[in-house]
Amino acid sequence: MSEEVARPQATQDQPQDVPTPSGQAMIEVDPTETAPRNGRSGGDGGGGNVVVNLLKSGAGRNVGLVIALVLLCIVGVATAGDRFASTANVLTILRLAAVIGVVSIGMTFVITGGGIDLSVGAMVALASVWATTLATQQLATDYHWIFMVSTALLVGAACGLVNGLLIAYGKIVPFIATLAMLAGARGLAEILADRKTQIISVNSFVDFFGGSLIGIPVLVWMFVLVAAAGWVLLNRTTFGRRTFAVGGNAEAARLAGIKVQRHTVALYVLCGLCCGIAAVMLMARTTTGSATHGQLYELDAIAAVVIGGTLLSGGRGTIVGTVFGVLIFTTLNNVFTLNNLSISAQSVAKGLIIVIAVLLQQRLAARAP
Repeated sequence: MSEEVARPQATQDQPQDVPTPSGQAMIEVDPTETAPRNGRSGGDGGGGNVVVNLLKSGAGRNVGLVIALVLLCIVGVATAGDRFASTANVLTILRLAAVIGVVSIGMTFVITGGGIDLSVGAMVALASVWATTLATQQLATDYHWIFMVSTALLVGAACGLVNGLLIAYGKIVPFIATLAMLAGARGLAEILADRKTQIISVNSFVDFFGGSLIGIPVLVWMFVLVAAAGWVLLNRTTFGRRTFAVGGNAEAARLAGIKVQRHTVALYVLCGLCCGIAAVMLMARTTTGSATHGQLYELDAIAAVVIGGTLLSGGRGTIVGTVFGVLIFTTLNNVFTLNNLSISAQSVAKGLIIVIAVLLQQRLAARAP
């Protein structure tokens, strides 16, 4: 009996075995499923896919940020010499990065959750003004400076609560709701301060937050603690997993049993709380409370978060990347300042960096498998 078995006639929808010169069989599959996205053959694109996957990974993005920071430091040393490389200047960079860094941590949670907050700078200003009123400082003088800190934290959290309620339950677009808070909080701060700068007279407050621990400013330690707590909350807790889920697909998260509205409110309260902490830090650094504090903090925070690798569309966020993003922008500003370059030039450089970062994000997302 013949061992040959008649094979069915191959059609366009059926793959067939094509004999090769070596006598082996090569499986022919649908070309629409095997064609690489970049138009190259599978063999040629293997290395490119590995590179793309590396860049898309958290470790790959962080390595790129570290390289960018190192290059900035090299430029700083080459152009400003010892003025940049001195210990005092490094501590200055860290001290300046600390305040906007804490705000950026809160912004990371909001953007990862699919939102955005344009009112962070105004919330910092309002918290600083309310915490330095004569009544609050009198309580701090009579009892303890903790009253000033508590006031700043409560004001920030309350503003975040209003934002969250308007967005989650009022169904107002985050851009509009936080834009309204930006105007309202800044205006209320001007009313409370009567357009004047309020000087802090509580020496114990300034001594504590303006001091150092093992040679490192307390403000830097506060930034480190907030960043560490934010990393644990985002990556090691149910709250963090729900944040990723809500930012990735809010409807799917709702069907999975997550209370999306309540979680959205919590994200904005958390961001407001970070603004309250930043207000305390700014008060200690400047020894004042002012309605002008926090100018353009919303843009700096969003820029640091985007540079760090958090997607503006939500669903992916990284605290480590945000920290590096803050350090990159602060170091860039420092290099520009040491070389007597204008603030306008700094703004142009920031704008270019943001555009490049967003374009890279879009390209990597488009090449995702």
